[in-house]
Amino acid sequence: MTTAHITDHSAATPARGGRGGSGGRSRRATGTALARLAAVARWTLAVAACLWIALCVAVGPLYWADSSIADFGAVNWLLAVVGFLAPFAAVVAMTRWANGIPVFGWSSGKNGLHPRRLIPAGARRAAARLLASAPGSWVSRTGRFLARICVRATDRWWKIALILFIGWLWVPTTLLSAFGADIRSQAREFSWAWNQWTGLDQPYIGFFSFVPMDIYPTAHYIWPSNPTYLTDQHNIVLTVLYGAVLSVSRYFTDSNDVGFVVLSSAQFLFAAFCCAATANRFFNLPWLPRRAGIDFTHPERGPMALVMLDFAHPERGYASPGFAARACAGNGRLPEGASGWFSRLVIILFFLCCPLAVFSTISLTKSPLFAFSFVWAFGVWYELFRTWRGKGDKVVRLCRRSLIALILACVVMLASAKYAWYIIVLQLILALLSDHRRWKAYVVALLLPVIVLHGGVVMLTRTGAIISGDPIESHGVQLQQIARIAKRNPGSIPQSAREEIAPIFNLDQMADAYQPQDADPVKSSGIQSKKVSYRWRSVTQGDMARFNSAWWQIVKADPVTAIDALLAKCFGYFNPMDQPYVSMDYYVNSDYVTDQTTWIKYWCSEWRQSIAEGAKQFGEIPVLGWVAHGNLYVMMTLLIGAAEVVLRRWRTLVMHLPLLLLMGVMITAPANNFERHMLPVAFVFGFVVLTFWRESQRARRNADIR
Repeated sequence: MTTAHITDHSAATPARGGRGGSGGRSRRATGTALARLAAVARWTLAVAACLWIALCVAVGPLYWADSSIADFGAVNWLLAVVGFLAPFAAVVAMTRWANGIPVFGWSSGKNGLHPRRLIPAGARRAAARLLASAPGSWVSRTGRFLARICVRATDRWWKIALILFIGWLWVPTTLLSAFGADIRSQAREFSWAWNQWTGLDQPYIGFFSFVPMDIYPTAHYIWPSNPTYLTDQHNIVLTVLYGAVLSVSRYFTDSNDVGFVVLSSAQFLFAAFCCAATANRFFNLPWLPRRAGIDFTHPERGPMALVMLDFAHPERGYASPGFAARACAGNGRLPEGASGWFSRLVIILFFLCCPLAVFSTISLTKSPLFAFSFVWAFGVWYELFRTWRGKGDKVVRLCRRSLIALILACVVMLASAKYAWYIIVLQLILALLSDHRRWKAYVVALLLPVIVLHGGVVMLTRTGAIISGDPIESHGVQLQQIARIAKRNPGSIPQSAREEIAPIFNLDQMADAYQPQDADPVKSSGIQSKKVSYRWRSVTQGDMARFNSAWWQIVKADPVTAIDALLAKCFGYFNPMDQPYVSMDYYVNSDYVTDQTTWIKYWCSEWRQSIAEGAKQFGEIPVLGWVAHGNLYVMMTLLIGAAEVVLRRWRTLVMHLPLLLLMGVMITAPANNFERHMLPVAFVFGFVVLTFWRESQRARRNADIR
């Protein structure tokens, strides 16, 4: 009876299971197909990033020779192939390593499969024997001692700040200040405005007048009817701050020089603080309890294999294998996941030695100030990223100190760069979508500064208190395309386009002023002696409404030249072989510093010259000099982002997407390979790498367990 029952049950089960199994197999097949399609889409994005880098590398020799993409030859194809394969190999290597797969694959041996390594086994055994010898043991002990020193010297934010302060102190004491033309224009604006505020009647003189707005230039139709001389060209907050400090300096010393030194010294201190605060967040994870044995920010990772920290001292407890070495170096005072000595050393050395960071500490060109405030905000974003919780977990509120830090960082970003509000709004949208349970913090820290500062500027502009920037500033790519076609192939321009653009631009002057790497000459930026290609005195808002139509007709008539204009203006940002059009050492030794100051030009003048020239010469060294320029860090950040897409690290991408937006700002910027536009990406690159490394540890541990 029992046997019959079992037989009947076993016979009936396949019938039901067959129908259910068929549906299950269908669902699994559909899921597999969708997963493959998603994987193809992710890899397509990664390939697109590599292709863009390959294109920028390949066209370099063409535009260095002022040639055209139409002359794309064998050398360019070779550069394109190498320029694609090398970045793509880097993305593949990063994704394999992050998943715990040997980068170079597996090799078979006597004891089965082993990871194939770059260093031969014989060399590794020889190195092991050397380390086991007496000299090797001494080197190991010395290395561990230095590692402990490195970790202990950077386990508090004030220690990091002190290191940066001492390491950078020679910059403000010997170079004093660095700047270009912008701050002089800001001082001029404030002086005109101050004279007006104190009762001096300053009407617009007439059509042939030349006031600060004519330097940029700002079209006269934007000027309010009641005369005002403050503009938002360089951000109104910085203009008022810089102008006020320089006015006080002139009042007491009859010179701007003291004001320059005061502003540069204040920025130097701000830079040290921002970099130290963010480095502390990435190095030491200060929101975690010290001596934590597990990663409390990721409870989904579960218990990890623990090892004894010190077998000679069992009372010191246990930690994960990755933590053991770091605990030995830091005496166990740091939480699980804290950085080891190597990442600390490399990032600190970058800030202390790289000309990008060193010269930015005193450069009064608004971009460094934005970059350092972006670094500050980036550290708070990392804290928010690491304290994210899923639906079933309790929300971890952002502590008051970090919330205030994020608010202040956003305020400084908005005050120093007009495009900052785009970045902050993007971050706000992404944050609300991915972490909506902490919406109050995001509204207070992100939305309110945008409303107060950006909204305030808009209100002041509409009331006529200040003059907004000219809309032509945002058309750099289009201007370069029109100017290049007017210079290289003027016969292709349709007559209708000529008629539409004639009230806005003089095409002959545009062609004469065209420079492949810089759109400023085309839009008539500069003093009185400039070429008047942009008819800023007579153009109207109605004329500008026809600009896009004229541009489209011109581009359609000669698309190859238009593509040339676009690539020639932006390829250098993604080509590490391209030398910067304007590097940060320019501001250290510019004519505005060495010729147009009262006494700064005499202060350590030979030292200033040698430092600027030395940095420039180092940057010109092939391959080695790449580390001194921003485009290397831009390219590598783009590749890390591509690897994160492939690895489906969506929350990490939420934190890193503003870097992609900054790359878009570079492409639309007036000039090619302008280093100050790359500063934010370069400054946080080390932290991006550290984040990628940490996020890869769980997958690698799981792979080791399997």
